[in-house]
Amino acid sequence: MTVPQSTRELLDLLDLETIEVGLYRGRQPDTALQRVFGGQVASQALVAAARTGEEGRSVHSLHAYFLRPGDPSVPIVYDVERTRDGRSFSTRRVVARQHGDVIFYLSASFQVPEEGLDHQDPMPDVPPPDACPELGDVLAKVSKRPRAEWDREWASLDVRYAGELAPPGQRREPVSRVWLKASDPIGDDPVLHAAVLTYASDLTLLSAAVRPHGTYIGDPRLQPASLDHAMWFHRPFRADEWLLYAQDSPNLAGARGYSRGLIFARDGRLVASVAQEGLLRKRREQP
Repeated sequence: MTVPQSTRELLDLLDLETIEVGLYRGRQPDTALQRVFGGQVASQALVAAARTGEEGRSVHSLHAYFLRPGDPSVPIVYDVERTRDGRSFSTRRVVARQHGDVIFYLSASFQVPEEGLDHQDPMPDVPPPDACPELGDVLAKVSKRPRAEWDREWASLDVRYAGELAPPGQRREPVSRVWLKASDPIGDDPVLHAAVLTYASDLTLLSAAVRPHGTYIGDPRLQPASLDHAMWFHRPFRADEWLLYAQDSPNLAGARGYSRGLIFARDGRLVASVAQEGLLRKRREQP
């Protein structure tokens, strides 16, 4: 399978093979990345968890730990534990393995829809997607590498940069805002919309943490890696319609950057929240 260069190919990546009850195999794309993209393993694990869930229950949260770098040359096996099925909530724990080693853990909780009290943060005021540059063009300018490198890995997503552009080396506030959506329609399965958003949520989140330091994710002097990832799904949404991902980073210390994000539908509804800590280590200079 090639890198998901279209939404169809991304959905194929999320179509896990059933090995046994609660046991699934995820295919790998042909990628230039040296390790499995964290959003890929998290989204595949979420699909595996949902496969064992009760009908009518939607995912409302997930918590994940990236334990070892994934090998992009072999499939990933997902083992789902049916932890609990209550009247309102179901909990699943997923273990991802390669070469006999555990590389990733995910816990996910599913809930029967309920009505209740309601409030949310307001959506930031940003230009509309059509007025924002495509992220591939922005990264090409910053990294001095061709736009085709972005398209090879990430063309299944349409991502627009909604923040202030800064020349390389210039320090900025630890804030990053992007519009994102799947490049093509997904269909109506809410599990797939949650999985695609999970996939996309890992793409730009750590970038906010490095902005105050005049660098960027992809800088060859930097060694980045996701350490853990958490999401909360608040309201219904479609991942094939524009979503604003408002990200900030309150802290970077000990070579670990902490970033958080709020995801809004275009009508202003807060649909999801994200938090992540990632490794942001300076590479040692080569002799």
